Amino acid sequence: MHASESKTTTYTIAFYNLENLFDIHKDTSKNDSDFLPGTEKRWTKKRYDQKLRNLGEVISKIGFDSNQKPPVIIGLAEVENKNVLNDLIQSHYLKSFDYGIIHYNSQDERGIDVGMIYDTSVFTVQDSKTYAVYLKNEFGNQDYTRDILVVTGMLHSEKIYCIVNHWPSRREGEKESMPKRVKAAEKVVDIVNSIRLKDEQAKILVMGDFNDNPGNESVKFLKKKARLFNLMEPLLSYSRGSSNHNFRWNLFDQILLTTNFFETQKNKLKYDRADIYDSKFLTQTTGKYRGQPFRTYSGRKYTGGYSDHFPVYIQLNVSSD
Repeated sequence: MHASESKTTTYTIAFYNLENLFDIHKDTSKNDSDFLPGTEKRWTKKRYDQKLRNLGEVISKIGFDSNQKPPVIIGLAEVENKNVLNDLIQSHYLKSFDYGIIHYNSQDERGIDVGMIYDTSVFTVQDSKTYAVYLKNEFGNQDYTRDILVVTGMLHSEKIYCIVNHWPSRREGEKESMPKRVKAAEKVVDIVNSIRLKDEQAKILVMGDFNDNPGNESVKFLKKKARLFNLMEPLLSYSRGSSNHNFRWNLFDQILLTTNFFETQKNKLKYDRADIYDSKFLTQTTGKYRGQPFRTYSGRKYTGGYSDHFPVYIQLNVSSD
């Protein structure tokens, strides 16, 4: 076989914070009062349907230029429940693909969870479970945050482990809240170590909105203690990131992986590239926020955009020679 005839298959794996994907129905177990018809934000079915269409369009295009297919796995943050994920995969741009859903309710105080959608024709789920991160507030009481989702499955006849995160926010201040994110990092390290006890050569992907940049303490701790490679480190600059706060770019959304993804073996998954999906249609095109993510709301003003985060993604290749 000539080099030009060698066959390479490319798989895209992404992570996307969807910015408050809530349905329009009241759920007494969640703090969803901002996202209901008749409230100040006036969250209507029309706006919800538009949000689903927008997000579906984004997901369908991540990595599409490389292999004419949408991602096989997408880790997600800020979803209210399983129903919104069902609606998402049935929306205009995604309904022709064979996406399945993994979602568990957490006790997060905002009522948002992480989840995953995946191409059922390519990725076969073997197991999924969640792990809680035990936190305490200033009064010594339990403080609830998003659970960590772990999904095990087969991609191109190889077992991979996907760990999906949405770590505690900086709402109380970056330094004040840092110990909570370190706690989350410690939990992920425990999970990675437990996987390796059973599967020494495990191929593991850790993705999420970490609410910290690659250089912050929590992410550096995760990288070092779990022996992971952070693909996102080179992507953050003064002019580029996955979210923007006070006109400063952050790269809170990251994907890390075990170094065995760099090994070259026939018919084995191998890391190819990583990027931020920040295509121009996802950005504000005018005004002082030009170039920043085009979000659904600016404060309480409805703007009709996509999300306040850009997705991030990696691509894995399998070569037949």
